[in-house]
Amino acid sequence: MFWNKETETLKGDKLEKLQIKRLKWTIKQAENIPFYKKLLNESKINAIDIQNVKDIQKLPFTKKTDLQGGYPFGFLAVQKKEIVRIHTTSGTTGKPTVVGYTKQDIENWSELIARNMTMVGLTADDTFQNAVNYGLFTGGLGFHYGAEKIGMTVIPSGTGNTKRQIEMIDDFGVTAIHCTPSYAMHLAEVAETMNTKLKTLKTGMFGAEPWSDNMRKNLESKLDLKAYDSYGMSEMYGPGAAFECQERTGLHFWHDSYLIEIIDPDTGEVLEPGQKGELVVTPLVKEAMPLLRYRTGDITMILEDECPCGRGPKIARLTGRSDDMLVIRGINVFPSQIEHVLRAIPEVGEQFMVYVDRENHLDEMTIEVEIKREFFKGELSDLEKIQKKIIHSLKEILNVRTKVSLVEPESLPRFEGKAKRVIDKRGDKL
Repeated sequence: MFWNKETETLKGDKLEKLQIKRLKWTIKQAENIPFYKKLLNESKINAIDIQNVKDIQKLPFTKKTDLQGGYPFGFLAVQKKEIVRIHTTSGTTGKPTVVGYTKQDIENWSELIARNMTMVGLTADDTFQNAVNYGLFTGGLGFHYGAEKIGMTVIPSGTGNTKRQIEMIDDFGVTAIHCTPSYAMHLAEVAETMNTKLKTLKTGMFGAEPWSDNMRKNLESKLDLKAYDSYGMSEMYGPGAAFECQERTGLHFWHDSYLIEIIDPDTGEVLEPGQKGELVVTPLVKEAMPLLRYRTGDITMILEDECPCGRGPKIARLTGRSDDMLVIRGINVFPSQIEHVLRAIPEVGEQFMVYVDRENHLDEMTIEVEIKREFFKGELSDLEKIQKKIIHSLKEILNVRTKVSLVEPESLPRFEGKAKRVIDKRGDKL
C-alpha cells in the first residue's frame, strides 16, 4: 500500500535531482543560523559547491553537543514567531536540545508518519491507540497527527494506567497500537491476568528503544499481531524517519526528505553499503531547524538488496550506539547527566554506579550512590530524606523514574582508567 506512491518509489536520477535541489535549499536555510554561517565560511563551502549527492561529504559534521551549545534557540533558522511547536530532548549535562517546528514542518512530519502507517496496511477504517508520552517527547504528537491525516480514529491514551489501556483496546475495538516494545510486553502480561486476548489488535508499531527479532516473535505470539519497527529522533522531526514495510527486512529511510550516510565513528570516513558504522543524517525539508550531517550515534548499515515493495534503500535494524547513551523506557539518558545531578547535591560522595535491567519487560534503572561519611552516620530518617532528594533531582532532569540505593563511602569500585559506571543487563533479555 502507498500513501504517495510516486514519491515513495522515486529512484535514480529523479531522486538525486530532488535530493540535490533540497540539499542546496537546506544549506541556504542553515546559513540563517550563526553556528552554521561561521562553520560554512570557515570551510569555504556554500550551496553552489553542491553538484551531486556525494558533494555532501564536503560539509562539516554536526554533533549533539553543538546543538546543546545553542540552547535554547541558537539553532533556529526562522524567527521565533514562525515556530508553532517546541519539543526537547534530554541533554548530557542537564540542558536539553530544543527543537522548533514551523507549520510546514508539522505538515512534512505528518506526511511521513502517514506514509509509514499506510505502508504497513493501516487505513481510515482502523482505530489507533497511541500509548506513548504526549509531553515534550516527540512520539505522541508525531504519530497522532499522522494517524489523523490518514483519517483513523485516534485514542491518545498516553502512558501508564495499564488496565485502563487494555479496557480501551477491548471496548473501542483498537486495531493498531504504538508504544515501546517493552511496554507492549507489559500490556500482554497484564492482559493475561485480566483474562483478555486483545482480539481486535492486528498491528503494533514499536520504537524508541532497542528490541530484537526474538522480542518481535514474543510480542507477535502474545498479542497476535504484526510488529513493525520505527526509527527517528527529535532532531529529524521525531519518530518515523525510517520504518519497516510489510517485508520487515530493514527500515526504509524516506530519501526524498533525508540524506543518509554511514561513517566510521572513529575516523569519519564514509563507508559503503553493507558496511556497519555510525548513521549520519541530513534532513532535506526542515524549515525551523535544518541540520547538516548530523551524527546520530546510532550503529547500522545501508542494505544493498532491493526491496520487493518498490521503495528505496533500507537501513538495518539498529545494533547499538557509538557513545554511552542509554535508552530507558524510550527516554535518552546519559551517565554524564546522572553525574551532573549527583555532583550538585552536597550530601553525595565521590562515586556512583548505574544498573539497568528489565523487570517484567519494563526497563528499570537503579543507581547506587555513595554518601559522604558525615551524612551516612546520621539517623535513618535523615538518610531517607537524602534518598528522596536524590530521586526527585534525578526525575527532574532525566524525566525517568529511578531507584536509588545509598551506600557507605568508599564501598563502590574505583577505576584506574575510564570509569565504567554502567552495567546494562538488558542485552541478555531481548
